[in-house]
Amino acid sequence: MKAIQFEEYGGSEVLKYMDVDIPELGDREVLVNVKAIGVNYADIARREGKYVVPTPLPFIPGAEIAGEIVAVGKNVTQYKPGMRVVSLIESDAYAEFAKAHEVALAPIPNGVDFSDAVALPLQGQTAYHILTTMGRLEKGETVLVHAAAGGVGAISVQLAKLFGAGKVIATASSDEKLAHAKKLGADHLVNYTEEDWEQQVLELTDGKGVDVALEMVGGDIFDKTLACLAPFGRLVIFGAASGEQAHLYPAQLMRKNQSVIGFFLPQIVSKPELYLKSFKELLRYIESGELELTIGGTYKLEDAAEAHQDLQGRKTMGKLVLIP
Repeated sequence: MKAIQFEEYGGSEVLKYMDVDIPELGDREVLVNVKAIGVNYADIARREGKYVVPTPLPFIPGAEIAGEIVAVGKNVTQYKPGMRVVSLIESDAYAEFAKAHEVALAPIPNGVDFSDAVALPLQGQTAYHILTTMGRLEKGETVLVHAAAGGVGAISVQLAKLFGAGKVIATASSDEKLAHAKKLGADHLVNYTEEDWEQQVLELTDGKGVDVALEMVGGDIFDKTLACLAPFGRLVIFGAASGEQAHLYPAQLMRKNQSVIGFFLPQIVSKPELYLKSFKELLRYIESGELELTIGGTYKLEDAAEAHQDLQGRKTMGKLVLIP
């Protein structure tokens, strides 16, 4: 089969379109004829050797697949060849075929296409759990969503409203992206390239601050986001896209009873009662039309390097998808 693989860390040029063996199945795994692959910042971190866990070489990146089952392991009981499924996998998604463990699969409803479904395993689940499981969002609270036109951000804006947020403040880097966030349901818009953006957020909350803040940039953005947090507020960290580490002085959280919470999706996957419930709920939201997914770009598998360049260059909105 064809796949994208890299044998050294580096820029997008290390991604090679090549022939590799079709993976062999374990007893509880299924083989999927991949129809759509999700592209994420985690794939870039893998490629650069900067991911939160080690990346062995050679490596086939990618963690999101949607497609049709073509074979099943001998102990698989819930799935059969021909079924349409979506899954989060540890790696090896950038390929024509991929294997997935049956506990990580979710059936795709007939009314949902592969490209929409593949936006859910990582970005949809992340948005869902940073708001609920980690952020403990309550009805009527105010939520701050950074990069609100991006993959996680666009879903977070909509889910926050679905979950009862009283106010969603969206940030983005351009008027076009802010307009998209407004279309998705954001109540207030802030351009975070402006130096005083955190003061704008505070003014929008009458000086109180936000109850839940979603942060994945790091560095100065973290510091300013923390300054926007209300008493009893929760700041959830789910990335460090800038590559800069923030400096946190824990005692500063005491004055307003604030929390800074880390989020790493594999910990959710390890708890099927959380992972599968949210997966099925997200698919229902898409099928019913309550959740609108933004596909920001569709690329051929062999053009994965171009997809990485566009994502890293902040040239896109929403989800990027590879098609084998």
